[in-house]
Amino acid sequence: MSAVPFFFDLLAYSAIFVLVGLGLGVIASMMGIFNFAHGEFVLLGAYTVYVFQLNGIPTWAGMVAAPFVVALIGLLLERIAIRRFYRAPIAAMLGTYAIALALREAVRALLGGRFYSVEAPLVGSFVFGEASVSQWRTAVILITALVMVLCWLLLTRTRFGLQMRASLENAALARSSGISVDRVYATTFAFGSGLAGLAGGLMVPMYSISADMGVPFLIKSFLAVMLGGMGSFEGSIAGAALVGATSAALPWVIKPVVADLLVFVIAIIIVKFRPEGLLSKWRR
Repeated sequence: MSAVPFFFDLLAYSAIFVLVGLGLGVIASMMGIFNFAHGEFVLLGAYTVYVFQLNGIPTWAGMVAAPFVVALIGLLLERIAIRRFYRAPIAAMLGTYAIALALREAVRALLGGRFYSVEAPLVGSFVFGEASVSQWRTAVILITALVMVLCWLLLTRTRFGLQMRASLENAALARSSGISVDRVYATTFAFGSGLAGLAGGLMVPMYSISADMGVPFLIKSFLAVMLGGMGSFEGSIAGAALVGATSAALPWVIKPVVADLLVFVIAIIIVKFRPEGLLSKWRR
């Protein structure tokens, strides 16, 4: 593979991780829990696009719907079950893991344990000299960049972003100031879930959909959040980009199993010497 297509593949893979990692990081920072069902939210986003295609609806429409569908599912789960675990992080991890198993097996039953492909809304390639670059992978990179800018504006330039940051800093003080912290938590969980759904919708044309497709993203996104640091917008992006880039690049030079192991080793070394994260804790 020449340098240009490899570079764009690396960026596209990293972009998906940035979306997933940011969604998990927002939830973990706000609520102090790790959502072990986050990988299944990626799966649900991909499955939404697959259902749209199965019913003859354009793939791009499924991709637009995916973050909203998954955000709604996340909101319902937060209201019904997850909100009961905020004061018990260990119970939250066990509870979300149980939810993940239920969602995964439900999708497995619907898919019949098979792998399915989804057509990309854009086909063909851009030609740069002797190199060609997938139009869809380029679109994924651009869409992710746009989403990152919108997320930054949401968190730093809106009333909701102010309420989120106030609740993160001091939930009790936020409540005494008239902020509905429970509503902020619910909206934040739905927002993080929607980012995972968007990632699943964007990535499904590049990978076959299967019931287990979300598991690797959960594990590596967990690493990304640990690397970036809790409560850090920039850190979540940096951690996810590092994990995504190394996960995509290393299998080209060493065996995939060894590459996955090396990603964990690199993450452990960084966390060992910089436990607060790659970037200082985000404060505005």
